[in-house]
Amino acid sequence: MSPPPETRLDTARIRAARRVIDPVFLDSPQYRCEALEPDLGCAVTVKLETANPVRSFKGRGTELVAALLDENGPRAAVCASAGNLGQALAWSGRARGLDVTVVASRFAPAAKLDRIRALDARLELVDGDFDTARERAAAIARHDGVRLVEDSLDIETCEGAATIGLELVEAAPPFDAVLIALGGGAMATGVGHVLRTLAPGVEVICVQPAGAPAMTRSWHRRRVVTTESTDTIADGVAGRRPIPDVLDDLLLVADDAVLVEEASIVAGMRGLFEHAGLVVEPSAALGVAAILEDRDRFAGRHVVTIVCGGNVDPDAHRRWVGATPGHGP
Repeated sequence: MSPPPETRLDTARIRAARRVIDPVFLDSPQYRCEALEPDLGCAVTVKLETANPVRSFKGRGTELVAALLDENGPRAAVCASAGNLGQALAWSGRARGLDVTVVASRFAPAAKLDRIRALDARLELVDGDFDTARERAAAIARHDGVRLVEDSLDIETCEGAATIGLELVEAAPPFDAVLIALGGGAMATGVGHVLRTLAPGVEVICVQPAGAPAMTRSWHRRRVVTTESTDTIADGVAGRRPIPDVLDDLLLVADDAVLVEEASIVAGMRGLFEHAGLVVEPSAALGVAAILEDRDRFAGRHVVTIVCGGNVDPDAHRRWVGATPGHGP
């Protein structure tokens, strides 16, 4: 076993996190998905993070955040969200009687915004993108004196996501590589930290849309690279301004970071629907997209792809995949 990488994360805390996180978010399904394999040319294990009340992995981290606030206060929090973090924080906060405000772009998928409202959070919409929402959330936190929850920067969001890595190491048969959607970096750094520590022979590959390449460019150049805009259907990973501390962690735990095209993301969504019966949001199809774009790299290997979210607008999914969610193709 390799010595743990010197990231901000701590393996003992990650193990302890499983005693805090609501079990509904833990031990998510993971299984060999043989129906996908003829198209992809490799063995594929799916780690399904959509089978929980908020339909994404984000609840693992917000459970840790909300538990701390429940114990030590303040009993109010605000976050910026592309949709999934907001739902998760609203769910975890509601369970503990916390006051939660979510700031999101008014252009975020309506299904995500509606769910945030349904979970009793206060929702404020801004005219810009996710990074505009981050600025507004920080201003609310300063003005109101409440906890600002910053995805990927707050270590709880990373160590909550890292419990996915523990489950992979403990339950999956030996695998060669894991494909992780890359946005702000919480899941990539969390899972990457665990694999680098407990399964150092596994290749950790981060995947981001070519239309939102900031963190991938930053990883390759080993410094923060920002972009002026994003252009991708994968709204959940469409950030423009990487967080320096998160990049530092990512540089220690990731073996590679790759970009994929929009057509491959759509093809990945279609494959997951037609061959695995899974309705997923674009960010969750990034791993499959990476295999589709570079079959030779993965040929003959056993690859894990983390299906990280299923909050997708039904009409948009129908347009992309060409079938009605919940019905046969």
